Formats: sequence, C-alpha cells, structure tokens
Amino acid sequence: MASGNNINSQVPRILLLFCGGTIVMEEKEDGSLNVPEDRSSAIKILTNIEPKLSSLAVYDIEFIANMDSTNLRPPDWDKMLFAIKKNYKDYDGFVITHGTDTLAYTAAALNLALRHLGKPVVLTGSQIPGNKIESDARRNLINAFRLATMDVAGVFVVFDERIIQGGRVTKASESKLDSFQSVNGEDAGEISLELRLKDWVKRRNSQPHDVEIIPGFEPDIFVYTLTPGCDSSNLEFLLQNEKIKGLVLKAYGPGNIPFGFEGFFQKAKEKGIPVVVTSQCLHGRTLMHLYEVGRRALGLGAIEGYDQSLETLAVKLMWALRNNPQEIKKIIQTNFTGELKLS
Repeated sequence: MASGNNINSQVPRILLLFCGGTIVMEEKEDGSLNVPEDRSSAIKILTNIEPKLSSLAVYDIEFIANMDSTNLRPPDWDKMLFAIKKNYKDYDGFVITHGTDTLAYTAAALNLALRHLGKPVVLTGSQIPGNKIESDARRNLINAFRLATMDVAGVFVVFDERIIQGGRVTKASESKLDSFQSVNGEDAGEISLELRLKDWVKRRNSQPHDVEIIPGFEPDIFVYTLTPGCDSSNLEFLLQNEKIKGLVLKAYGPGNIPFGFEGFFQKAKEKGIPVVVTSQCLHGRTLMHLYEVGRRALGLGAIEGYDQSLETLAVKLMWALRNNPQEIKKIIQTNFTGELKLS
C-alpha cells in the first residue's frame, strides 16, 4: 500500500458537484431533518464546514440538486455525468457531496457510465449535519478533497476511514459514522494520518484523453426478496405490470430458488423481462450450478449476478435496459471497472 502524492506542485483545481443530503441539512421545528429550501443557504452551510478547503485546492461549485438523496432519481445521475463531461478538461478532480441513503447507487451509476476516466471522482457526505459540532462532515469533506488531488483515477467513496471503489460500495449501517463497506472486494485505501491507496488502484492518465459518458438508466425495474413460502404466483402477478422492464431477484445462499417457479420464468421470457439473480447474503457470490435448485433456475433463463453488490446489479440492469437491451446478460456479466469477478 502506497501513500498518495499530490498531482503536482501547483494548487489543483476541483469541481464540487452539490447534491444536497444530510451534510447540509437543518433541524426543523418538529425535530426532523431536511435540506434548506433556499439553494444559497444550503451551499453556504457546505462552504462553512471547512473554510480552509481552498488551501487544498482551488474549487468551484456546480449545483446538481438540493434534496434528501432518497428523492434522487436516474435523471440526476445523468446531470452529474454531463457536468463531469462538460468540465473535464478544466479540473483535476471532482468531489460530489451527496446524501448517504442512495450514495452507493450513484457511485455504481457513475462507475459504469464514465469511460476512459483518467481523473478521480470522489463521493462523500455525512451521517450528522455539517452545522452540528459533532458532525463527521468536516473530516469526510477534507479527505474527499485530498483524494481528488492525488495521483488516482476512478470513482470512489470516501467515508470515515475508508476509501471504497465505486462499483463495490454499499451502505451497511444506518447510524454508524463508518457506514459504508466494500462488498466482495477490499477497500481501495484507508485514511489515517495519510491517505494510503492499494497498489492496484488505477493512477491518473499521464496524457489524459477526454472522458466519455454513456448516460441513460431505465428506472422501471423491481427488486424482489424471496422469503420462505413465497409462491411463484406473486412474481407472475408482478409481470402483469406493463411498466416493469426488468427484475433483480434476491435468492437464498448462492442463488437458490425454490422449485415451482417455472411459470414465472416462462412468463418473464415471453414478455422479454430479464431476471437477474443475486444472493441475499451481503458477502459471497452466486454459484447457481452448485445446487439443483439453482441449476434449474439457470436452465429456465435466470441471469447469474455473481459477486456484484445489489446496488451495482440494479444500476447495471437499468443502464443495460436503456442503452443495449439486446445484450442484457452480456452486460450484467461483464466486468467494466472491477465491480465483478466471474471466478
């Protein structure tokens, strides 16, 4: 593991994409938290978290959204993509401040849709609003800026002491400050006195090409968790909804699905609705050939998700449906940036 160095002796330029989230929230009279209604007030809260950020980098702020990330939708991911594309040549790195609830989905989306990325895109936020003395916002924001100035390329999440690859991240705790984990892969680095990156982390392009983006995500997918006794007819009923374009099925263990789901898979095939299978276990992978209950589902047309996180699988399905619906299985089972291991 190597400690990262600043890209050069000059002060780097960072573009901060502002998306709202807990980091700028205020407590209302009823005790609930929400973002300020006024955009300028929200940005002021953010910039007041650490006035000395300019000692790390010259930075500008571009407004994407001001909302609880629960309300973020795929078109907001496209806004981020277009902002990075438009400003790519003018900045050394990008920091995205974001609510924690859907941050992992956004990281997965950017990780898939940014191609030939030769600079860092770093997502962060906080569990406690930035205007509270006990907040984790200052630390996370500073470390996100530090990573964005280093010799590194790719999409990352910086939170607490972790640096996590964008295609491997999941929110594992609702309340801990160390709320994000890497799924089925090691962290890309760690934060102590220094930011230390693993040796396998991609470095900046010495002669950077312009980044390419492939925007577009089909929002109408459904994620269904199997429970003991659930019947195939429940899923067959879902297929009657004409809006549903794809399904992610959270199966047992290594991708096991009870007998009796033949009717569901047949109807999904007839309607052209892909069914992607993942494990209900946070760590591990699908091995659907291992048991007959899994092997039979494969024979019925299930698409195996292997060791990908739920967030990556869901977003990958959304992305494939919108951009190349004829190649769903190939896209799901392709490793683009380290989000998947087939074996």
